[in-house]
Amino acid sequence: MKTSAFLYPWDVVGDPDAAARVADLGVQQVTLAAAYHSTRALTPRHPGHRIVTAEHAAVLYPPDPTRWAGRGLRPSEQSWVASDDAFAEAAEALAGAGLEVHTWVVLAHNSRLGAEHPDTCVVNAYGDRYPWAPCIAGAAVREYLIELAAEAAVRTGARGTELESCGWYGFAHLHAHDKIAGVGLGDAAQYLMSLCFCPACRTGCAGQGLDADALAAAVRAALEPAWAGAGSPETGRAGIEKLLGADLAEATLRWRGTVARTLQESVVAAVRAAAEPGFQVLLHADPEPHRTGANVGVDPEHILSVADGVVLPCTGGDAAREAVLGPFAGRGGVLAANFGVVTGMGGSPATLERDAAHAASLGADQLRLYHAGLASASDLRAVTEALSRLGR
Repeated sequence: MKTSAFLYPWDVVGDPDAAARVADLGVQQVTLAAAYHSTRALTPRHPGHRIVTAEHAAVLYPPDPTRWAGRGLRPSEQSWVASDDAFAEAAEALAGAGLEVHTWVVLAHNSRLGAEHPDTCVVNAYGDRYPWAPCIAGAAVREYLIELAAEAAVRTGARGTELESCGWYGFAHLHAHDKIAGVGLGDAAQYLMSLCFCPACRTGCAGQGLDADALAAAVRAALEPAWAGAGSPETGRAGIEKLLGADLAEATLRWRGTVARTLQESVVAAVRAAAEPGFQVLLHADPEPHRTGANVGVDPEHILSVADGVVLPCTGGDAAREAVLGPFAGRGGVLAANFGVVTGMGGSPATLERDAAHAASLGADQLRLYHAGLASASDLRAVTEALSRLGR
């Protein structure tokens, strides 16, 4: 199967051996970050540094000033990689090692945007703003994300893109010094905590026949037992219906689904309009429409009619892998199974051969490896051995 490894430009820029080392893993492609959120990243093999701190969400190339002139929302530039165009420099080195380069574009996950423009944020039922989560129902946010996708995805030398967070972001967030685990919330309660009550969403709720204040009160009432110590382990659509009631659950899912689908359609159309024919567009996705985050909840049939395929989170046991891949199997399009290969971050490079074969039996036709720049030398050796055996 065609295999791609995720990388940051700072894994390559300043390291003359990086591109060859990645090619030696046995991958054919690199998915290289072009627009990314804030992070602190280990670089265990780089000759010039061991830690890179990306202090805020930024693009890793020089944005086009004419594209963004006069716009209220615009991407921030990076300052932590010593390069005039970190993406282009890394992409050129990787292509020189025989690797196909695709862009990796993070969209609706941007803490700096929320800090500088609080009116763009998701607002929960308690009135709390989530600065890391731009509300995709807002017209200004949608316009910004569409423009960002078109610019960041179609970089010189890239033959495709993978769009992350192209939909709703919400409560769950790997934020600096997160301290939110004191109350057990299942994914149904997290969905309720991810519902947005900003002005745009209040208007959208009204269009579904919902009173936003009454909905917010229902959310708070449904969550009160969890705050009182009873927890809220409910999961899936059935769990959402149990907490909110079937009618409210259906109305919120209908509104949010419409917002996400239309954004995805517009983003993909904008990328294709900016790209040459044959440019591949994949979406990081999850088959449960209520899910928020990096792998956005989608309707499998719809998204495969819009994008060229999906990248699906497949680290975990067999049952979890079957639940993710099953709804997409047999519908056409690329199904890329994404495996963590960093042991210290929950990945399992030692079982990659077996797990990849299982994913292939469920319909996956490509692999994604997260993350070649973050992995230890022993993890990369395990990846090399697994890919060698899979290629026989």
